[in-house]
Amino acid sequence: MRKIKLFSLAVSLCLIFVVTKDSFADWRSYVWTYEYQTMPKGAWELEYYLTSSMPHHEKPGINTFKQQAELEYGITRRWDVSMYQMYKINNKASETDSKYDGFKIRTRYRIGEKGKFIVDPLLYLEYIRGPDFSKPNVIEGKLVLAKDIGYLNLSYNQIFERDLESRGKTESAYAVGISYNVIPALKLGFESNGSYSVRKTAVGPTLSWSGKKVWVALGAAWGVNRRADDLQARLIAGYAF
Repeated sequence: MRKIKLFSLAVSLCLIFVVTKDSFADWRSYVWTYEYQTMPKGAWELEYYLTSSMPHHEKPGINTFKQQAELEYGITRRWDVSMYQMYKINNKASETDSKYDGFKIRTRYRIGEKGKFIVDPLLYLEYIRGPDFSKPNVIEGKLVLAKDIGYLNLSYNQIFERDLESRGKTESAYAVGISYNVIPALKLGFESNGSYSVRKTAVGPTLSWSGKKVWVALGAAWGVNRRADDLQARLIAGYAF
């Protein structure tokens, strides 16, 4: 009888997995890496980001906490748009400085349908502006290439960032992730992010969970060279309505 119950439980879990595998339309597997996905047409989502960075122990610096509130909307099946409001907290010794840090406007567009090409491509464009229209004045583009193999996901982001001020520089960076959907509501992954321009790299694990309307992703990345921060940590929470 016990074996029958265990078998029934296993079958039930498998059926739930099959039914719910594609039910979380904008559930993010990563905290730095974007995947091949956009908001469904007509859908809204509110997201909150909390990012912490600690400078390399050999560099003098300030521990920084950044907060972002993002509102997303699906314009079509493959195209969405969003706006961020950003805040920053700097901690150094006994001093704490908190301030409004500007805004971002972002859009994403999925090219074709999933599986049409060898990898699934997505275009990402973002405009970043400081408070009171001061610096930064930056435009950022990403080419997202992703692939699902069963419950395994592979994603790579080629990132270009251009300062729009006079004599502004273009920087090249990347983010890459691999994740696995271990149960319907839980994904485990590993990410790396860094810059080709200044040759810095960080790596670390990612954990992502989703409920009916709420999802949460948590990740950490440790710098593997002196140009990178010793530790980066990020929490993202999303609520669909």
